[in-house]
Amino acid sequence: MNTGAPAGADALRRRLGVSDAVVIGLGSMIGAGIFAALAPAAGAAGSGLLIALALAAVVAFCNAMSSARLAALYPQSGGTYVYGRERLGEFWGYLAGWAFVVGKTASCAAMALTVGAYLWPGQAHAVAVAAVVALTAVNYAGVQKSALLTRVIVAIVLAVLAAVVVASLTSAGADASRLDIGTDATVGGILQAAGLLFFAFAGYARIATLGEEVRDPARTIPRAIPIALGITLAVYALVAIAVLMVLGSDGLAQAAAPLSDAVRAAGADWLVPVVRVGGAVAALGSLLALILGVSRTTLAMARDRHLPHALSAVHPRFGVPHRAELAVGAVVALLAATTDVRGAIGFSSFGVLAYYAVANASAFSLTPGEGRPNRLVPALGLAGCAVLGFALPLSSVIAGAAVLAVGAAVYGLRRATATT
Repeated sequence: MNTGAPAGADALRRRLGVSDAVVIGLGSMIGAGIFAALAPAAGAAGSGLLIALALAAVVAFCNAMSSARLAALYPQSGGTYVYGRERLGEFWGYLAGWAFVVGKTASCAAMALTVGAYLWPGQAHAVAVAAVVALTAVNYAGVQKSALLTRVIVAIVLAVLAAVVVASLTSAGADASRLDIGTDATVGGILQAAGLLFFAFAGYARIATLGEEVRDPARTIPRAIPIALGITLAVYALVAIAVLMVLGSDGLAQAAAPLSDAVRAAGADWLVPVVRVGGAVAALGSLLALILGVSRTTLAMARDRHLPHALSAVHPRFGVPHRAELAVGAVVALLAATTDVRGAIGFSSFGVLAYYAVANASAFSLTPGEGRPNRLVPALGLAGCAVLGFALPLSSVIAGAAVLAVGAAVYGLRRATATT
């Protein structure tokens, strides 16, 4: 069993404490998801939106607990790619890494375009590319600078969300009866909405992928992940309740910019531009953390030669995987410049749910002496990932399954080539 991180020139520097790791997790979760995912989720779940949110939270909690125990045992960059490799075998680790890198690269492009749509809708692609270039440069300069910038972003977004909640709940148009669950809520719709909302919760993976850069990972990671997830759940629940009380599930489903529409309906028109800026800042925070996480998983896969080995280089001065970061930034910039990835939430959710299915299966294999959680937790997490994944829109399921099949085929070809 390989529990140690690489040493020497290829080793990353352990510089992050609990608060840094929590903030990076918050920057990943409390981001553009809350500004973008509520509307499509309401369209699927109807008045059952809060049930869907609770269901997504339960699956996220199980995944978080499994990931926390595994990250403490394997404090390396790569997250579930490493856990699957060590616990289930090389193929499952590879498949998890493939699902994460491909799905989250699409998410990066979606977040970049969200920045453009909020700041300058007429030039969304150009702004998106500029955002990718700028944040890639921040990550290149060192993870501590990324953590510092993320603290600022999280503070701004939390302030904006607090303003939305207060304005909505104190308005004359707020009606608690809009929280009632009606006949429009179906089991299938709630499950699909939970899968879409999971997109907004998946950021705690960033903490695990930074396992090689936190101080005392056995203590830091298990503390940071549930703290970040708990704060995020509380914030999302408050925002969802406030927006539903003003717009109702039908109004929320039809809203192009749900939080902006909510404060406008609440009679706080002066808050609309503030919310627009908050949406852009939130998307920047998500994009920053996504690039950080994808580059670390790319680094881990490159070390094992599942990706070009040149991507495993660590900068001698900044202590970051600079080639992996530049490669990820280049691919995301290309996607942001040439594609419309507004439908990427479902595709990304499928990939991330597959990633966490491997994490839960890996946690299930732990022994009590290795800090195994109650086996009900990874079992429930694995079942939840499977159910929510296949409840997503059919197009997302087909695209996600096709990408996983391509990854498996690439792995098989590589193995066949290596043995000939």
